[in-house]
Amino acid sequence: MILEVEARLSFTDATFGEGSTDMARTQYDHLWPLAHAERAALADDLAGLGPVQWRHHTLCGEWDVEQVVAHLTAAASLNLWLWLRSMLGARFRPDVHNQRRLVEHCGSTPAETLDRFRAVITSTTAPSSHTPAYLGEVVVHAQDIRQPLGLVRTPSVDALTPVADFFARRDFTVASRTHVADLQLRADDGLFAAGSGPLVTGSTLALVMSMAGRVSYLAELDGPGVPTLRSRIQATTA
Repeated sequence: MILEVEARLSFTDATFGEGSTDMARTQYDHLWPLAHAERAALADDLAGLGPVQWRHHTLCGEWDVEQVVAHLTAAASLNLWLWLRSMLGARFRPDVHNQRRLVEHCGSTPAETLDRFRAVITSTTAPSSHTPAYLGEVVVHAQDIRQPLGLVRTPSVDALTPVADFFARRDFTVASRTHVADLQLRADDGLFAAGSGPLVTGSTLALVMSMAGRVSYLAELDGPGVPTLRSRIQATTA
């Protein structure tokens, strides 16, 4: 993935999150409508794709567009207990778990896969209370699809900012905090700012995607901290 939550999600995190489950859900409830809006925007973009585009490569490893969409559907369909059962069945091998759930949610045609994704647009199902991470899954994977296809839609800064804050604060679904340790990050199109050290500046989207390990977005960043960030990301994606 990006969101291989299973690679880092402990049982304690899945059950309680950062504090109690109820507290975290209350704190982050306002993020679900943003996730729903970003899913709906992606579904609109996908509706215009032709057969060749559905087989196009993405920024998400070896997955093509349809496989990333099926992964997003799976992610919006797994609560804690379904996630645990799937991971137990995969013997806690994230790649096996991801592939099995992807196959489960992939339709017999791209149109069917898209219909399945549309059915979970308003889902609030997740295996833990870390809603910023699941919003991040949507915005990052949407760009994984859009950038290689040349689709120009950009997630809203309102959706990107809490993802950037979360990514800068902790490693959860990706090694985002590790990537930007001892660097100062500052968005030039919004309120996001974090850290201290050599400066890295750019759009909130470019900062989010770079923290998620997407090398292609580094070209959109400026500042003396960019070479350090680049070397870290390349080391983890090699």
